Amino acid sequence: MENDLLILGGGAAGLSLARRLAEQGEAAPRTLVLESRADYADDRTWCFWMHPSAQLTHLVRRRWAKVSLASPTERVLVDCLEFPYALLPSGGFYQDSRECLARSERLRLAMGVAVLGAPRKVDGLWEVETSAGVQRARWIVDTRPPAPPAEGAAVLWQSFLGQEIEAAGPVFDPTVAEIMHFTEGEAGQILFHYLLPLSPTRALLEVTAFSPKPAGPDAFRAGLSRFIDRRLEGRRYQFRREEHGILPMGLPTPAPLTDPTYARAGLLAGGARASSGYAFQRIQRWAESCAQSLAGGHGPRPHAADGWILRQMDALFLQVLRRRPELAPTLFLAMFRKVAPARLARFMSDQATLFDNLAVLAALPPGPFLRELFRPAPRVVRP
Repeated sequence: MENDLLILGGGAAGLSLARRLAEQGEAAPRTLVLESRADYADDRTWCFWMHPSAQLTHLVRRRWAKVSLASPTERVLVDCLEFPYALLPSGGFYQDSRECLARSERLRLAMGVAVLGAPRKVDGLWEVETSAGVQRARWIVDTRPPAPPAEGAAVLWQSFLGQEIEAAGPVFDPTVAEIMHFTEGEAGQILFHYLLPLSPTRALLEVTAFSPKPAGPDAFRAGLSRFIDRRLEGRRYQFRREEHGILPMGLPTPAPLTDPTYARAGLLAGGARASSGYAFQRIQRWAESCAQSLAGGHGPRPHAADGWILRQMDALFLQVLRRRPELAPTLFLAMFRKVAPARLARFMSDQATLFDNLAVLAALPPGPFLRELFRPAPRVVRP
């Protein structure tokens, strides 16, 4: 049977689009999702602010009404009760998505199927060679990374390694999420600790770096072990799971589409916010828009570009962080200390008003940003 749509990659972007298409019922195109993994694992978490625009909130495992940021000399505690900080585990998302697709007669998920070559157009249809044979479709949404993360392909990369652990006794404050506690890193690197307490005895602890160079998990193992040991103060603990990721911060302008029947999506195609790496809710909004277009017979849509103001703000912020990484604690703490929590949550959720943007600008010291206005931006290249 021919497909109307092939979704290459069944990760966050691919499954989000598929589940949105399943909601379209009979209007959904006949869709095949190809995922190379043989099975899913609870291998990552997605965090976001519980703005009213947030989607899939029924899958949220934990939320916090307070977040903290810290430098070696200062700590900022923010009350975000109006828009709590939320954690959504991938394991629940994967399971819920599979159940959603299983109820649809128009969509199929093929696990353990690898794409073996680049899609090619033959007689008006896309052909994709896979480990399960050749698949054909009218449309393709490709959520796979076009290339591995590499220096020069983004202004900065956000790399991290985290472990979820269970301590032998209560040690964590479950009311506060520690989202950026800065520590000393290598030259040119912004390094911080991230702690999400799931209970008084259980937490996800991560070491995160912003750097021009992406970093694999081994770069963080020693630092993460020291972080865990220090926070547990000698208490015994059990390891539960591990997660590692590399997120782009500031990608080049995407190449214009040459064929409206093929679209790229996902982290390396506009799915991640440039200045923060937040991606999950951006992907949900794209999935809704793309699904509506496909159900209407108009073909797939790529991620929509951010507005001009947001693009300029994010680009300048990243330029300062790259050239002056030692300023990161000052900048982030000033933002969270001076901007009203509701404004900050809207800004972080891509729902900012003009006055929200102005409040963020007013919170930051003008000197470093004014100096960068007259310097060339860091060069980034498409893979």
